Amino acid sequence: MDFIKTLWKNKKLAIQLGKNDFRNRFASTSLGAVWGFLQPFVFMMTYVIVFQYILKTGSSGQYPYVVWFLPGMAMWMFCSDAILTASNSIRNYSYLVKKVVFPVDIIPIISLTSASFIGLFLIAIAVIASSIYGFVPNFLNVIYIIFCALCFIIALTRFTSALTTLVPDFAQLLTIVIQLCMWFTPIVWNLSMLDEKFVKIFKTLPFTYLVEGFRQAFMEASTVITESRGLYTIIFWVITLILFMWGNLVFKKNKKDFADVL
Repeated sequence: MDFIKTLWKNKKLAIQLGKNDFRNRFASTSLGAVWGFLQPFVFMMTYVIVFQYILKTGSSGQYPYVVWFLPGMAMWMFCSDAILTASNSIRNYSYLVKKVVFPVDIIPIISLTSASFIGLFLIAIAVIASSIYGFVPNFLNVIYIIFCALCFIIALTRFTSALTTLVPDFAQLLTIVIQLCMWFTPIVWNLSMLDEKFVKIFKTLPFTYLVEGFRQAFMEASTVITESRGLYTIIFWVITLILFMWGNLVFKKNKKDFADVL
């Protein structure tokens, strides 16, 4: 497809601009990019303290709360930050759209690359913390889920970045939807709290697949990846493919109008 060809052709440019984007976020501060890592790290640790020691929330069976919680939250924070920044990327890079002959298709990838630095840092924190407790992850599962997350984010933001460019108010709606998705995704609560029929429904949701798939990479139990003969994996990839095809169609159809509305 044209998008994949364009991305492959300009991959070095996207990575370099992504690095610059990450540095520029904190260019006006004394600590610079350190804030990019410090803020989400403190946020995650606050959740651990509140839910484990103040609210005394349990995790899942015999697993320590840190091992259960950190991987899920790390994956969620990576996905949510990447989706929001990539969705607003074309407006943020409006000068590239209006003044320069530039491959507009890769602009959301620039923001995704920038968000990946923090996301991978949080994932590394989850791996280190869990390993300290004696739960070394299955790294093949970790790599697979990260790949799944990248594919899903690209597929979704092909649509959301185009719509945010054309309808600025959509950015505010998307922020609300992402906040709701956090609470409807089993990050701070456990799927075992639901009736079995609802568990099956929730497992078909992409965010649940990513969060649970990454979390279970640290555990010995069977995972959502292989459960029911891979049913939820098939559903995830079908949803991702449909999102990509739909988003790609919307993006290509409206790309010519981006410069006029910016």
